[in-house]
Amino acid sequence: MRSALLLVLALLALPLQALELQPFSASYTADWKQVPMSGTAVRNLTAEDDGRWKLEFEASMLVAGLNERSTFTVEGDTFLPERYRHERSGLGKGKRIDQRFDWAAKQVVGTYRGDPISLPLNRGLLDKSTYQVALQHDVAAGKKSMSYQVLDGDEVETYDFRVLGEETVETKAGRLDAVKVERVRDPTQSKRETLLWFAKDWDFLLVQLYQVEKDGKAYQIMLQEGTVNGRTVEGK
Repeated sequence: MRSALLLVLALLALPLQALELQPFSASYTADWKQVPMSGTAVRNLTAEDDGRWKLEFEASMLVAGLNERSTFTVEGDTFLPERYRHERSGLGKGKRIDQRFDWAAKQVVGTYRGDPISLPLNRGLLDKSTYQVALQHDVAAGKKSMSYQVLDGDEVETYDFRVLGEETVETKAGRLDAVKVERVRDPTQSKRETLLWFAKDWDFLLVQLYQVEKDGKAYQIMLQEGTVNGRTVEGK
């Protein structure tokens, strides 16, 4: 009895196992609904030599562009963002965001639309890019509803998601079995809409995204080709 108790205590004393992230690279076709032409998008997760991870997303076409970059580390099962940058141009007013997460000082500093920001930093806070990796892994873990504290511009907001079910998505890489996820919003408070599809057999890589912004502008990205931990994504 005593030896069993000691074994349990020893296991509890072990450090938390780090999340097993898989690097990926994916290219997409990008379609802005207001413009009769398509563009391209690229999304990459890479491991840096110093233990950091870098997530990049870039979508572009002749009259519009969107670029997001974030760096983060993983401690146990917790994501710790370090830097987030966002820039959108074209299709109306542009937007720029720069956030730096100082965990030693427990403070986020940066700029939002040209104005300085400074906010307290608590464990669990994510940026608008890193939370997507957290969502990907929570969906892979079988969760049906998820909630994240996300620094959105100059305010901390709660992002809620729910799994809608499974669908087969037709992509240029083939037919892929995916889990469909919806961002949960109050329709009386927001006209924004976000739907995401994650490929079940490819470490839940994002294969499709549909987004409607609050100004009514909508875009969609669809997987064209990709790799997960060096393996080429192939559908049915």
